[in-house]
Amino acid sequence: MALRNPWKTKSSRTVYQNPWVRVREDEVIRPDGGPGIYGVIEIRPSVGIVALNERDEVVLVGQWRYSVNRYSWEIPRGGSHPGEADMLAVAKRELAEEAGVLAEKWECLGSVDNCNGVADDTQTLYLATQLAPTEMKLDPEEDITPEWKPFQTALEMAMDGRITEVCSVAALLKVGLLRNGKK
Repeated sequence: MALRNPWKTKSSRTVYQNPWVRVREDEVIRPDGGPGIYGVIEIRPSVGIVALNERDEVVLVGQWRYSVNRYSWEIPRGGSHPGEADMLAVAKRELAEEAGVLAEKWECLGSVDNCNGVADDTQTLYLATQLAPTEMKLDPEEDITPEWKPFQTALEMAMDGRITEVCSVAALLKVGLLRNGKK
């Protein structure tokens, strides 16, 4: 198993940038020694939250996802702002903004890499419990509907394709395994 980086970067340039993503094109030497290019989508670190209430329900947020042109049920998720490094603070903000929920207890579930063949998008996942309501504060580009589902139903949705967003699936499965005593 090779643990060294077989890629060599000769140069890098930004080919597109907006407030959410930057697309970088690198001139590289490939692992086979030949020249090539590699495109990388750079995205600030983000979070995803499984928020469970005392009735063993999880809050899901539904919204139209422009990039895949369909409605999507997901756990509350969101990105950090420039310079923000405290992912727990980001998670607390996003849960309140998107779902109208505050949590007293937080457990980090680890991080996952999204589409790591083309993006540097890393999402830190959390389990939030001991919940209380607060006011939702959606961003202008968000049109989100929160809905509480029994945790078992959310797991079934992740398994049968009603939830397809990868971080939501991963976080729900992680919590399901934790609840079954598996780490």
